[in-house]
Amino acid sequence: MSAAQLYTKYTRVWIPDPDEVWRSAEIIKDYKEGDKSLQLKLEDETLYEYPIDPPGSELPFLRNPDILVGQNDLTALSYLHEPAVLHNLKVRFLESNHIYTYCGIVLVAINPYEQLPIYEQDVIYAYSGQNMGDMDPHIFAVAEKAYKQMAREEKNQSIIVSGESGAGKTVSAKYAMRFFATVGGSASETNIETKVLASSPIMEAIGNAKTTRNDNSSRFGKYIQIGFDKRYHIIGANMRTYLLEKSRVVFQAEDERNYHIFYQLCASSSLPEFKDLGLTCAEDFFYTSQGGDTSIDGVDDADDFEKTRHAFTLLGVKESHQMTIFRIIAGILHLGNLKIQGERDGEVCSVSSEDEHLSSFCSLLGVEHSQMQHWLCHRKLVTTAETYVKSMSLHQVVNARNALAKHIYAQLFNWIVQHVNKALHTTVKQHSFIGVLDIYGFETFEVNSFEQFCINYANEKLQQQFNSHVFKLEQEEYMKEGIPWTLIDFYDNQPCIDLIEAKLGILDLLDEECKVPKGTDQNWAQKLYDRHGASQHFQKPRMSNTSFIVLHFADKVEYQSEGFLEKNRDTVYEEQINILKASQYQMVADLFQEEKDAMPTTAVAKRTPRINVRSAKPAFKAANKEHRKTVGHQFRNSLQLLMETLNATTPHYVRCIKPNDEKLPFKFDPKRAVQQLRACGVLETIRISAAGFPSRWSYPDFFNRYRVLMNKRDLSKNNTKQICQTLLEDLIKDPDKFQFGRTKIFFRAGQVAYLEKLRADKFRAATIMIQKMVRGWLQRARYLRLRQATLALQRYTRGHLARRLFQHLRRTRAAITLQKQYRMLRMRRAFLRVRSATLTIQAFARGMFVRRIYHQMLMEHKATILQKYARGWLARARLRRAQAAAVVLQCHWRRLRARRQLQALRIEARSAQHLKKLNIGMENKVVQLQRKVDEQNKENKLLNEQLSMLTSAHSSEVEKLKKELQQYQQTQQGDGKQLLSLQEETERLRMELERAHGEREVLEDSHGKERDLLRKRICDLEEENALLKQEKEELNSRILCQSEDEFARNTVEENMQMKKELEEERSRYQNLVKEYASLEQRYDNLRDEMTIFKQTPGHRRNPSNQSSLESDSNNTSICTSEIGDTEDVIQQVEEIGMEKAAMDMTLFLKLQKRVRELELERKKLQAQLEKKEQESKKSQVNEIKTEVTSEHEDFAYNSLKRQELESENKKLKNDLNELRKAIADHATQNNSSNDVQDGYNLLLNQLKSANEELEVRKEEVLILRSQIMKAAQQKETGKNMESISPNASWPNSDRHVDQEDAIEAYQGMCETNRKTEDWGYLNEDGELGLAYQGLKQVARLLEAQLQDQRREHEEEMEALKNQVDLMQEELEKQQQAFLQTLQLSPEVQVEFGLQQEITRLTNENLDLKELLEKLEKNEKKLKKQLKIYMKKVQDFEASQTTVPVERRPHERNMQVAVQRKEKDFQGMLEYYKEDEPLLIRNLITDLKPQAVSATVPCLPAYILYMCIRHADYINDDQKVHSLLTSTINGVKKVLKKHQDDFEMTSFWLANTCRLLHCLKQYSGEECFMTQNTAKQNEHCLKNFDLTEYRQVLGHLSIQIYQQLINIAGGILQPMIVSAVLENESIQGLSIVKPVGYRKYSSNAGDSSYSLDEMIRQLNTFHSIMCDQGLDPEIIQQAFKQLFYMINAIALNNLLLRKDVCSWSTGMQLRFNISQLEEWLHGKNLQQSGAAQTLEPLIQAAQLLQLKKKTSEDAEAICSLCTSLTTQQIVKILNLYTPVNEFEERVTVAFIRNIQKQLQERNDPPQLLLDFKHMFPVLFPFNPSAITMDSIHLPASLNLDFLNKV
Repeated sequence: MSAAQLYTKYTRVWIPDPDEVWRSAEIIKDYKEGDKSLQLKLEDETLYEYPIDPPGSELPFLRNPDILVGQNDLTALSYLHEPAVLHNLKVRFLESNHIYTYCGIVLVAINPYEQLPIYEQDVIYAYSGQNMGDMDPHIFAVAEKAYKQMAREEKNQSIIVSGESGAGKTVSAKYAMRFFATVGGSASETNIETKVLASSPIMEAIGNAKTTRNDNSSRFGKYIQIGFDKRYHIIGANMRTYLLEKSRVVFQAEDERNYHIFYQLCASSSLPEFKDLGLTCAEDFFYTSQGGDTSIDGVDDADDFEKTRHAFTLLGVKESHQMTIFRIIAGILHLGNLKIQGERDGEVCSVSSEDEHLSSFCSLLGVEHSQMQHWLCHRKLVTTAETYVKSMSLHQVVNARNALAKHIYAQLFNWIVQHVNKALHTTVKQHSFIGVLDIYGFETFEVNSFEQFCINYANEKLQQQFNSHVFKLEQEEYMKEGIPWTLIDFYDNQPCIDLIEAKLGILDLLDEECKVPKGTDQNWAQKLYDRHGASQHFQKPRMSNTSFIVLHFADKVEYQSEGFLEKNRDTVYEEQINILKASQYQMVADLFQEEKDAMPTTAVAKRTPRINVRSAKPAFKAANKEHRKTVGHQFRNSLQLLMETLNATTPHYVRCIKPNDEKLPFKFDPKRAVQQLRACGVLETIRISAAGFPSRWSYPDFFNRYRVLMNKRDLSKNNTKQICQTLLEDLIKDPDKFQFGRTKIFFRAGQVAYLEKLRADKFRAATIMIQKMVRGWLQRARYLRLRQATLALQRYTRGHLARRLFQHLRRTRAAITLQKQYRMLRMRRAFLRVRSATLTIQAFARGMFVRRIYHQMLMEHKATILQKYARGWLARARLRRAQAAAVVLQCHWRRLRARRQLQALRIEARSAQHLKKLNIGMENKVVQLQRKVDEQNKENKLLNEQLSMLTSAHSSEVEKLKKELQQYQQTQQGDGKQLLSLQEETERLRMELERAHGEREVLEDSHGKERDLLRKRICDLEEENALLKQEKEELNSRILCQSEDEFARNTVEENMQMKKELEEERSRYQNLVKEYASLEQRYDNLRDEMTIFKQTPGHRRNPSNQSSLESDSNNTSICTSEIGDTEDVIQQVEEIGMEKAAMDMTLFLKLQKRVRELELERKKLQAQLEKKEQESKKSQVNEIKTEVTSEHEDFAYNSLKRQELESENKKLKNDLNELRKAIADHATQNNSSNDVQDGYNLLLNQLKSANEELEVRKEEVLILRSQIMKAAQQKETGKNMESISPNASWPNSDRHVDQEDAIEAYQGMCETNRKTEDWGYLNEDGELGLAYQGLKQVARLLEAQLQDQRREHEEEMEALKNQVDLMQEELEKQQQAFLQTLQLSPEVQVEFGLQQEITRLTNENLDLKELLEKLEKNEKKLKKQLKIYMKKVQDFEASQTTVPVERRPHERNMQVAVQRKEKDFQGMLEYYKEDEPLLIRNLITDLKPQAVSATVPCLPAYILYMCIRHADYINDDQKVHSLLTSTINGVKKVLKKHQDDFEMTSFWLANTCRLLHCLKQYSGEECFMTQNTAKQNEHCLKNFDLTEYRQVLGHLSIQIYQQLINIAGGILQPMIVSAVLENESIQGLSIVKPVGYRKYSSNAGDSSYSLDEMIRQLNTFHSIMCDQGLDPEIIQQAFKQLFYMINAIALNNLLLRKDVCSWSTGMQLRFNISQLEEWLHGKNLQQSGAAQTLEPLIQAAQLLQLKKKTSEDAEAICSLCTSLTTQQIVKILNLYTPVNEFEERVTVAFIRNIQKQLQERNDPPQLLLDFKHMFPVLFPFNPSAITMDSIHLPASLNLDFLNKV
C-alpha cells in the first residue's frame, strides 16, 4: 500500500513532543506524494502543520485503532513502534491499573508504588497450571511457564529480572520465588521453601539500602538457583552475588543511608543482649549519619531487625555466630568514629590510646589494642634489602581506615552468603533448577565512574544474550510454520563487548596500567585514545582529556577516568589484616583466612576506591600473584560464569520500569519510561518483531473475524484455509505483506490495521444502508400517524358541537324546574320557622313547672339521710364502749394464763430432757470445731518447723557471710583503693535504693490517682446506669407498641444467626477433622517410606486408632449437683461483677430459685433426721428378734421341703409298684411279644408324663412356700414401721403373734405328722393341712400388702398437702403482687407483668433443665447398673454350666427333657475370631463395587452390623472393639489405595454412612427409634453403648467426603474454564471475539472441553452416588460444593483474563449457567443450594451485558451486583474489552463513580475466591426400612464362614 492510501483524512498519527515524548494528532487533509507538510489537528482542537522535509522523507507514525489499545501483548499491536508501545503501557497502567504487560517473551512490570491485592495465595493457585497466554500478564504467569517448561522439557530455566534502582526488581524476584515455594513445596519435612523465602530478609538487611531513587535498593546483584527433584519439589537452593557496593559502608550521598543492618542494630541497641556493643542511636555514628535523615517513612528498623534475627535462626545460624556478626557490624561503626589526630601539617598522625571507640572496636573484634592503634597510622615498606615502617599522612590514614571497614564488611557479607547457601544446600541429587537473576539495569548519571562501567558492561552481555534468544525464537516459529526464512537485521552489540573485554580492550588496558608502579588515570585514558580512537563505539570528548565515551546499545555514556585504577586495584594493608587474623574470636579470624593477603571472594565489591599505598611485592612471594587479581578481572570471570549458566538454561525475561522519580502511586512520566524502555531492550524486541511478521492469526480466528469481507461464493467452500488465502490475495496485492503458515497467517506490521479499516468501511456502508431504510420507515410511519390523528380530530370536533347543543337544551329545562322548586322551598321555610317558635315557648313553660316539683322532693330526701347518719353514729358509740370493756377483761385473763404457762416452761427448761433436745446438733458442731482446731494446730506446727528451719538457715548464712567478711577484711586491709571502690559501690547502691524508694512513692501516688480516677469512673458509670434504666423504661414502653410480626421476624433472624454460627462451628470442626486426616495420611506415608528403607520382610500392622476409640474425652459431661451449680453461679456473679450480674435477669432468678430450694431441702432433711432418730431406737430392738425369726424360718422351710419330698417319694413308689403289677398281669394274659412291648412303652410314656407333671407341681409348691416365707418377713418389717405411727391399728398386727406365724407352717407340718392317723381318711399325705396353712399365710400376706398400700396412701396424702400449702403460699404472693400492681400506673403494670412472666418462664425453664439433667443422670446410672447385672448374670450362668454333675444329684432327678424348637433367622451373623482378617479382606479390602451392584445398596454395612450385633448378643466387648477397629482401618487402607477412584470412594462413603445410621437406629436410644418397626426394635443392641465408635465413624465419613470432593474437583477442574467460559453453545457469537489476542505455542497440545462433556461428567457422578445408595442429603451437599468450585474457578479465570471480559462472553456465560441450572432442576437438586453458589458468576455475566455509561447505569450495577465485591466489580470493568469499534470503552470516570458508590460496603480485600473452600458437611440420620433378617448373603462374597443365628 502506498503512503497516499494510508495517510488519508481522519487517520490518526503520532508526532514528537518535547514534554510528552509523543503526541496524538488527526489528519484533516489527504496526503499526496510530494507534499512538503501534513495538515494535522491535535487533541485540543488546535491545527498543526507537520513539515516533511525533504518531501517523501519519513512520515509520522500511524496510530493503532482504539480497539487494539490496551492489549495484553505489545506484539499484538498492528503498528509496532515506540509511541504505540508507550501509549499502550500508559493506558493499561493509568486507566486499568494493570502493572504487567507482555512484550513477546518479555514481561514488562511497572512499579505502582502501592501495595496491590494481586499476590495472594489464591492468585498463585489461579495461575498454577495455566498457559502463559491464557491469563492476564503477571509475574506468576512467567514463573508458571518456567516451572512447566522445566517439567515438560526437563531443561533448566532462568528468570532474568532487570531494571534500574527503584523499578521493583527485588520485589518481582521475591514474588517469583514465592510462587516456586508454593507450587513446588518440598515433599520432606525440611521446609526448604520456607528457608528460601527466609533468606530474603537477611539479604535485604545486609545488601539493601535507601537511595534517592528507592527506599529498599539492592546494592548487589544476585542469582538464586532453586533446585528441584524428579517430582519437581524444591530440595534446595544456592545463591551467587555480584558487585557489592562496599563504598556505601563508608560514604553515603545526601538523603541516602548505609545498609539497613546498621540502622536495625542501632534501633535495637537497648536490648539487654546488646548492652556490650556500646551502640546508641544511628545519628551518633559517622558511617550512618552522612546522608542526613537516618529513618525511612513507614519502616520500623527494630521490627525489621527481629525479622532478620528470626530468619538467621530459621536458616540455622547459631546464636553465638549471630552475636559475632552483630559485634563485627558494631565494630565497623566504632571504627568510623575514630578520632585521628594530625601532626606536622597532617604528614604524621596518631590515634589516642584512650579513644573509647578504638577500645570498643578492639574488644568487639577481639584484637590487640596497641597493635591496631599502631598499624592504623603506620605502614610497612618492604624492599629487597630491608623492611622499615613509615608513618602515614592524615589523608592516608583516613583512606586506610575506610578501606579496612569496607573489607571487613565485604568479608562478613561473603561469610553470610556462604552460610545461607549452606543452610539451603541439600544432599539429595538435583534433577533440575530454576534460576532467578536479580541484577542492576543500565545506568547513566552526570558523573559515571568505574561502578557504572561494570554495570553497563554486564547489561551489554545480557542484552546480547537477550537479542540472540529472541532471534532464535522467531526463527523457530517461522520454521515450524514452514515460512521462508529471511535474515532479519537486528542490532548486534558484539563490537561494543569486544571494545570492553577483548584483548587490549578497556579492561585489559586498565589491568595493565594497574601493574605499572606509577600508573595514573590520565595515562590510562591516553592509552584508550590511542588504541580505540578509530572504534565506532568509542569516542573522545571534545572538552576533556580524562574522559571517554562508550556507545552502548541503550545510549552513549561518558565515563570519568578519575579513580578507575584505585577502584580496580581494591587494596588493603596487610598488617591490619594480620591483626584481624589473630583475633581471639574464631569467626573473626576465619573471615580473613580463606584467601591470602586478605583478598575478597568472587562476589567482588563495587564502588570501592582504594589508596595505592602498597609497594610492589618481591617476586618470590607466591601470594602476591593471587593478591594482584583486580576487580575488573574478577568481575569479568564471574560474569562469564553467569553467561555460561544462562546460555545453558531457557531464559525468561522480566523488565521492571520505574514510572516516576517521585515514588508517587500510579503516576506515569513518559520521558522516564521511554528512557528505560530503550535501555532494557523492550523496543529492540519490538523492532525485531516488526522486522518480520509480528501479527499472527489462526485460520479459524481470521475466518470468523473477516468473513464480512468475503463474498457468498467464497463462503460456500468448505476449506477455511483456501477461503482465507483467496480473500487475502484479493485484498492485499503485495504478496510480501503476508505469509501462509501451516496453522497461522503471518502479517507484516500495519496489515491487520488495514484489514480492520476495510472491515470498518464494510460495516460503515452496511450501517448507512440500514440507517437509510430505517429512516424511510420512520418517516412513513410518521405520515400515517399524522393522517390518522387528523381524522380523529375531525371526528371529535363534530361530536363536540352536537354535545354542546344538547347541553344548552338541557340547561333551559333545568332552569325552569329549579325556579319552581325554589319558590316552594321559600314558603315552606317560613311556615317551619313559625311552628318551631311555638313549640319552643311551650317546652320552656312545661320545664319550669317540673323543675319546681323536683327541687321540693330533693330537699325532703336530704333531710331523711341526715337523720339516718345521726342515729347510726349514736349506736356505734355505744357499741365501742362495750367492746372496750370486754377487751380489758380478756387482757387480764390472758395475762394470768400466760404467767402460769411461763412457770411451767421454766420448770421444764430446768429438766435434763429439754437440755438434751436443745443440744442434739451441738455435738456435731463441737466435733467439727475440734477438727478445725486440730488442723490449725497441725498447720501451726508445720509453720513453726519451717520457721525454725529458715531461722537456722538464716543464722548459718549470717555466720557464713561474717566469715567471708572477715576473710575479705583480712585480704583487703592493704588495698585501700578497692575498699574505696567498695564504698563507692555501696554508696551507689544506696543511691539506687533511694531512687527505687522515690520511684515507689511515685508509683504509689500514681496508684492513688488512678484509684481516685477509677472511683470517679464508677460514679460516672452509676449515673450512666441510672440513665440507662430510664432509657430502658422508655424502650419498654416502645416495645409494647411493636407488633407480633416484628417479634417473629426477630426470632427468625436470631435463628438464622444461630444456624450461621452452627455452620461456622461445624466448618471449624470438620476442618480439624480434615487436618487430622491429612496428618494421619502423612504419618502413613512416612511409615511406608521407613518400611521401604528398612526393607524388612513380613507384615506390619497399620497404626491402630485404639487410643482414640478407648478414650473418654468424647463422653458427655456429667451434670453437677445442685450445690455445685449454685457455687458455679455465685462464682460467675463474682467474676462478671455486680453491675453486670444485676442486669442479667436469668442469673438472678436462678440464684433466687436455688436459695428457696436449698431452704426447703434443709427443712426436709431436718424432718427426716428427726424421723430417723426415732426409727433407729426401735430398729435396735427388732434386729435381735429378726435374726431369731430368720433362723426359724430357714429351718422350717428346709424341714417342710424334706417332708414333702419324702411323701412324694412314697407316693411315687406306690404308683410304680401298681404299674409293675399291672404290667405283669397284662403279660400273663397276652402272650404276644409285640403287644407287650407296645403296652410297656405306653405305660412308660404315661409314667414319664406323670413324673413331669409331678415335678412341675413340686416346683410350684416350693416357689409358693418360699414366697409365703418372704411375705412373712416383709410383714414383720411393715409392722415394725407401722408401730411408729399411732393411727395404724390392725387386728392381727401384733409382733408376738407375727413371730408365731413365721414358723406356723413348720408346726402345722409336725402336728400333721403326729396326727396323720386322725385325719388320714381325708388325705393320708397331709395335703389339707398344708393347704390350710398356706391359706393362712396368704391371708396374712394380703393383710401386709394392705398395710403397705395404706402407708403409701398416707405418704401421698402428706405430699399432696405439702403441695397444697406451697400452692397457697404462691397464690398469696401472687395476690399481693397483684394488689401492688393495681396501685401502679398502666405502663409500670405492663412492665411488671412482663417481668413476672419472664420470671415464671425462667423458673419453668430451669425446672425442666434440672429435670432433664436428673433424668439423664438416672439413665446413665441405670445403664451402668444394667451392664453390671447382665455381666453378673452371664458370669453366674457360666459358672453354673461348669459345676460338675456329681454335685447336684438331686437336680439331675428333677430335670425335664425340653425339646428345642427350630427358630427363624434373627438377623445376626456369627464368626470365629480367627476369621476376622478373612472377613475384612473379602468384605472391604478386596471388594469391588460391581460385585454387589445387583444386591441391596450398602450391603457390606448391613453385614458388618449383623456381625457386631452377634458380638453384642454374646457380650464380647473385645470382639466388638476388634471388628470395628479392623473395619475402620480397612476402609482407610482401601481409600488410600484408590485415592483417585471416584466410584470406590463414593461406595465406601455410602457404606460408612449406612453403618453409622445402623449403629444409631439400633442403639436403643428413643430419639433414633421413632421410625422403627416392632421387628426392627428386636434387632437393637443389648449390652454395649457404641457412641464413641459412632463419633469415629462420623470423622471417617467426613474424611471420605472430602476425598470424594477432591477427586471430583480434580476431574472437573480442567473442564471448567473451557466449558463455562470458552464453550460456544450459542452459535454465531464467535465472530465478535476481541481482536489482537495472541496465544503462545504452549497451547497447541491443550485439549478443550464443551459444556455437554462437563454435564455428562456431572451425570456420571450423580448416577454413581445414587446407584450406591448414598443419602440424598449428602448428594445435595456434594453438588453444592462442586458447583461452588465451578463458580470460583470460572470467576477467578474471568477476573484474570482480558479476552473473555466482553459482551459476547457475558451472553454466552449466562446461557451456559442456565444449562447448569436446568441440569440441577432435572436432577431435583434445586433445594441443595448449588444454584445459589453460582450467583457471583451470574452477576458477573450480567455486569458484562449491562450498559456502562451514565450514572443511572452505575446505580443499576451497584444494586444488581450484591454478591460481587467492590474489587471484583472494578476489576471486571477495567478488563472489559469492546467487541468492535462501534462499542465504547468503559471510561475511567464511570469506574470512579462505581467506586464512590460502593465505598460504604465493607467488602473483604480479597480479589479472588478460594476455590478450595470446603462447606461444612452434615450427615443427617436416615434410618433404613430393611430388617436384618431379610438380608441375603450372595455367594460371590465368599462369606461361607459366617453362620446365621
